[in-house]
Amino acid sequence: MKTFGALLRSPSALFGLAVGAVALMTALFAPLLAPHDPLQTITPLALPGSVAPDGSHLWLGADFLGRDILSRLIWGTRTVLLWSSLSTAASFSVGVSMGLLAGYYGGKLDTALSFIANTLLAFPVTVLYIIIITSFGASGANIVIAVTFASAPGVFRIMRAIALDMRNRDFVAAAITQGESALAVMGREILPNAVTPLLADLCLRLGYTAITVGVLGFLGLGLPPPTPDWGGMVAEGKNMAIAFPHLVIFPCIAISLLMLAMSLLSDALQQIAKGSSRA
Repeated sequence: MKTFGALLRSPSALFGLAVGAVALMTALFAPLLAPHDPLQTITPLALPGSVAPDGSHLWLGADFLGRDILSRLIWGTRTVLLWSSLSTAASFSVGVSMGLLAGYYGGKLDTALSFIANTLLAFPVTVLYIIIITSFGASGANIVIAVTFASAPGVFRIMRAIALDMRNRDFVAAAITQGESALAVMGREILPNAVTPLLADLCLRLGYTAITVGVLGFLGLGLPPPTPDWGGMVAEGKNMAIAFPHLVIFPCIAISLLMLAMSLLSDALQQIAKGSSRA
């Protein structure tokens, strides 16, 4: 609650929260908000503000197949948030678990897990995505697997560093003296003290993952068409972007706005974490 109150006093964090809330509501209520079926052919390459044959407006225009761009953006919000959230949750589950074990126990376990994490971090991220998805095929589940392999090592390093610091604190020693199990010490004493820095990384990583989903869609490695996907929309419109810039401008704005919101939230949480550590 103290962290949330501090966020509400930060203008940049409020902007990030507002954009995130709008994106979430858009994803949840996409069927009600979208003016057209995102797969319906209406008027190919209609310009923004055009009137459809049925008298409705195509406020953001239509793509080369005549599909309403606004409707595809709205449905694409659901696609991006769903797979970004699942991928980020999976990478945090793996990274936090491994980091807690490595930082708390140390020794050979720490050495082995750190070696695995550093090996994965040595691979260029985009190359790692391409290897995994081309090997197993383009699908939502494989995007989750690829992002987990690429992101979990970074989360691991953050959690490991916190656990290494916390395990030598007096309150941890007191819990061990009282006979608490290692799992209880990690879950009740160490992990709660890592919430704010982990949340800061979570927000930033969620934004990066949204971009990753877009990049994979742009490269043809994302969700298979005709699924509404911001990156796929950019890929489909790139060859006609000079004559019809609205094909790529609006999905690019959506991706950038979501990334900006998550970055501002992350910055605010990092400032809160620094203030807490000084106190």
